[in-house]
Amino acid sequence: VQFYNAFEDDNYVYIVMELCEGGELLDRILAKKDSRYTEKDAAVVVRQMLKVAAECHLHGLVHRDMKPENFVFKSPKEDSPLKATDFGLSDFINPSRKFTDIVGSAYYVAPEV
Repeated sequence: VQFYNAFEDDNYVYIVMELCEGGELLDRILAKKDSRYTEKDAAVVVRQMLKVAAECHLHGLVHRDMKPENFVFKSPKEDSPLKATDFGLSDFINPSRKFTDIVGSAYYVAPEV
């Protein structure tokens, strides 16, 4: 999601961002007939998610909480672009440091973690 500007007063910080009116990816998944995406639909979504991860990594950033709730659609249209949100757990890549923190959403963490 595009960041435009930020303002603050004595009590708050106001962040102006791109308006995305298409809802969360999770809601679209659950709204599909029989709660299923076709393989073709899923491939389109996963491709966009992987592009986000690649772009983050290109800029030295790790999102660390990629899940359907953290992706929104720009518009309600079926072919709307997918946008990443919630970079609150993200961190910059440092080659001399190994990521060992357990972060993210418990529901999506691999069982071996």
